[in-house]
Amino acid sequence: MTSEVPSPPEVDADAGGAGTRFAHHWSVVVGAGRAAEALRADWQQHLGRAVGDVGFRYVRFHGLFHDDMFVYRRTADGTRHLTFGYVDRVFDALLAAGIRPFVEFGFMPADLARSHGTVFWWRGNGAPPTSLDEWTVLVEETVRHWVGRYGLDEVRSWYFEVWNEPNLHPFWQGTRSEYFALYAATARAVKGIDDSLRVGGPATSNFVPDSRFDGETEDVEAHVRVTDTTDLSALDWRPVWLAEFFAFCRDNDLPVDFVSTHPYPTDWALDEHGEGARRTRDRDATERDLRLLRRLVDESPFPQAEIHLTEWSSSSSSRDLTHDSLPAATYVVRTNLRTIGLVDSLAYWTFTDVFEEQGAGIGPFHGGFGMLNEHGIPKPVFHAYRLLSSLGDVLLHRSDVGVVTRSSLTGAVSALFHNYPDEEAMTVPACETYAELDRLLARGRARTVRVRVSGLSPRAVFATQEVDAQHGDVLGPWRAAGRPENLDLEQARALSAVAEELGSAVHQADERGVLDVELVMAPWSVVGLQQVDG
Repeated sequence: MTSEVPSPPEVDADAGGAGTRFAHHWSVVVGAGRAAEALRADWQQHLGRAVGDVGFRYVRFHGLFHDDMFVYRRTADGTRHLTFGYVDRVFDALLAAGIRPFVEFGFMPADLARSHGTVFWWRGNGAPPTSLDEWTVLVEETVRHWVGRYGLDEVRSWYFEVWNEPNLHPFWQGTRSEYFALYAATARAVKGIDDSLRVGGPATSNFVPDSRFDGETEDVEAHVRVTDTTDLSALDWRPVWLAEFFAFCRDNDLPVDFVSTHPYPTDWALDEHGEGARRTRDRDATERDLRLLRRLVDESPFPQAEIHLTEWSSSSSSRDLTHDSLPAATYVVRTNLRTIGLVDSLAYWTFTDVFEEQGAGIGPFHGGFGMLNEHGIPKPVFHAYRLLSSLGDVLLHRSDVGVVTRSSLTGAVSALFHNYPDEEAMTVPACETYAELDRLLARGRARTVRVRVSGLSPRAVFATQEVDAQHGDVLGPWRAAGRPENLDLEQARALSAVAEELGSAVHQADERGVLDVELVMAPWSVVGLQQVDG
């Protein structure tokens, strides 16, 4: 007895339909490593490409006040010196590239730090300040400097986030109450300069399983003990510290212009010391987290607060080989399309492999977070974001396999589809070896999607762009070349040419203005369909 072959998914859209307006939350903010890396020419070149091809509007990074930026120093006689030369060079370069800063206030300058424990290869200091008054001066003078240099209207368009992941040691070496005090001092300092400047937090990591969380309680003490046999999808999850943060800000009459947290789907910390578990959650975890977060903000004392997820990726490891390959790209497309309308931004971490939290990576492809590798060669995830940016702003059709959209400006129709294998119920698992990656890539089957769009101009022309193992994925050719750790100029040019070449085809509507096409997609592939004429 033979099994019945399922019919291909059918996508049926009307180009002239009313549709629903939506915003591209995926291209609002993108992440980078630290401020000092932004002084490098290659970092700035990669940023220019990310802005030009994807349209990112803000960039967020650590280390604004780290000692290698030389902002806050005290001389032997105790005199305070605030110098902004390095910061100016970074921010001038951002604005010249057409992107604005999503300011993260941190880490602590050594001369202001209560202790000297550090994190990362570059030794970011997570200590609270010796004096909140001195911290307030640092924040106030920095923001006043920006207002004087760039003008108040420009700085009003920025965002100001207080610290990074204060629930994790050693990112923050104080208590939760001490972080809340830091937030209060920072928010008041920023608003004291101009009330329309936007400030928010708590910038925590991550969502955690909680045994008693039903969406109403604010109890944060009863965490689930997670084992290898725990059904993670059956647990209740909540963003860390958020209810307590809302209550503190309400009780102390503090502003919350935006809420930030980091919903990585592959790890979490169960307490403020970073002690907990590392597991991979199911592929819909981020969507559920964001729906919950949307509800919590709507029901909070700050329902008008924007929601900015200021770090997010398929995993929180900068040595995860899936970042260099197709699965991360497919996961990015699937998750962003499923979370339309839930958040103001979902910031991919990061746009470049010029990134040194664990020091520089070994070789041109080492599983780094970046959309572009250290040579500026695009990975599949870069193409994924470029195709996302090509979508219109009117949603005509959405299904499990993709979306059809229309531009409100030009009327052009565009669509984006993915083959995230049905057999893969989880978020892309982090792969530390190529054997693991190869097993992941072997999962799944080809998928055919029948796309029918009516209401077009007669003979309207469409072009497809496909990212798959043969197109836009340079990892295979690099591996076939023996995985050279140091590329010469010719190797870099050749690999870059391979990475830029996507699969393509042309399709045309009939004389009635109906496009009817079948797209055959390999496992883990992404296909964009763009109207180019008519």
